[in-house]
Amino acid sequence: FTSVCPKTGHPDFGTVSLTYRPGRRCVELKSLKLYYQAFRNEGIFYEAVTNKIADDLAAAMAPKWMVVETHWKGRGGIRSTIRVEVGGGA
Repeated sequence: FTSVCPKTGHPDFGTVSLTYRPGRRCVELKSLKLYYQAFRNEGIFYEAVTNKIADDLAAAMAPKWMVVETHWKGRGGIRSTIRVEVGGGA
């Protein structure tokens, strides 16, 4: 996963992990991949992009529960993991 730091313009590299219990809808993997790629040139902080992914997927799928976790590669010696839980039972 790639996005851009809104302050420095430097690229941020990470991994997105999605775990969910589906409701009546799900998202096709190719569509999910294209959605993730849409962030490639977007200036957005780690927390904001993780929350946006969780909000957008919760709206699209209405899962019974979902966890979106982003793991960011280190910059300046600091690595980050951001976790968002939607619903119960995760």
